[in-house]
Amino acid sequence: MNRLIEYMLKLPKGPKIIGALTICTLIGLLISSHPTKSFFHVKTNIEKRNDSLANLFNPEIAKQKSIKLDTFFSKLQAKSGFNGAVLVAQFGKIIYKKGFGYANYFTKSNINTHTHFQLASVSKQFTAVAIMQLHEKGLLNYDDAIYKHIPGFPYDSSLTIRSLLTHRSGLSDYAYNMDKVYDKKIPLTNQKVVEMMIRLKPHIDYRPNAKFSYNNTNYMLLAYIVEKLSGMNFREYAKKNLFEPAGMSESFIYDPMHPEMLRTAATGYVPRRGGPVVSEFNHLDGVTGDKGIYSTVEDLYHWDVALNEEKLVKFATLEEAFTPQHTTPKVLAKNYGFGWRLAQLDNGEWLTYHTGWWHGFKNYYLHNPKDNSAIIILGNMANHALGRVNIVQSILYPEKSNLFMKGEPLPTEFVLGGN
Repeated sequence: MNRLIEYMLKLPKGPKIIGALTICTLIGLLISSHPTKSFFHVKTNIEKRNDSLANLFNPEIAKQKSIKLDTFFSKLQAKSGFNGAVLVAQFGKIIYKKGFGYANYFTKSNINTHTHFQLASVSKQFTAVAIMQLHEKGLLNYDDAIYKHIPGFPYDSSLTIRSLLTHRSGLSDYAYNMDKVYDKKIPLTNQKVVEMMIRLKPHIDYRPNAKFSYNNTNYMLLAYIVEKLSGMNFREYAKKNLFEPAGMSESFIYDPMHPEMLRTAATGYVPRRGGPVVSEFNHLDGVTGDKGIYSTVEDLYHWDVALNEEKLVKFATLEEAFTPQHTTPKVLAKNYGFGWRLAQLDNGEWLTYHTGWWHGFKNYYLHNPKDNSAIIILGNMANHALGRVNIVQSILYPEKSNLFMKGEPLPTEFVLGGN
């Protein structure tokens, strides 16, 4: 382009005008051929990082891993009753995706990668990201006392937003601590739970911030704080600020007042000797923040990509969320960040993931920002099939299989390059 301009400048006036028009036309054509980004776009550091990781993708190795993964999940279905959908990605590219079994055992509708599953506690990371967004906007600080954002909250300043994010609050579980006063015929809401907490002041299980204790009350309160600060219902906030920016067109938060939302969703089951039994809904399904999101493996992959591309929050913000928060009196090998579980391998590396279990749905989602990889497994049969997720990890990272298998040999059929 520079040489063309230099040549044009040397031309007489008439041809020079024609040359200028020609260059403008060429530039217009080039810009119109890049509708999603400006022709003059300068790549950000995040884009450069993601591009460099994408260059590590090897189609032949990915194909081998895909074959191993298909063998594993096919056997898992046959031997352990796995029923669900799977998507595995590495270096920002999908290497395997497939559905297994029935979304509904009565209608015999098959599961595919667009089948909706209840994410259960995998929902918590969405709540955490919502809090991070408000933090980036300067609407809250992680060390704010909870009563600053929930007037009348009946506990002192030692209970902070950070206490909730990291499960160090000491609060008792709302599902049990006020169980006798709930009208179980009416779906609970975050507003109702908070009002009862203010009125009844349920007991504290331990001194706040003294230890880690996983508790759904924490994320119910965080969702309520998002509502108070944004002025939006949490379902609306998630749709506008989480799902839409991430390109998650198939995702929503369930509202028991609108059961038609689940018309195309999978049904959750509990295995019994006589066959699968439907896991019934109850009054707790109206509460958001700790669970309640319905999504697909395809949409969760969009979520994974959005996190890696800073579409939701900055990378620096996420780094704190992926940092072990339980370090006193020692760093726990099984730790927690902000909405993500963290597990330390024997080589010192940390896995960032979350599991979920609610109403027959059992899920596993590994997010690895180090190489833009993900393992997404959503199931609607509450059995023990996911107990062998370490084999999936070993297929994706064969060089670390000894760390995932913990001394147990990886079956030869799943060794990369094996039969």
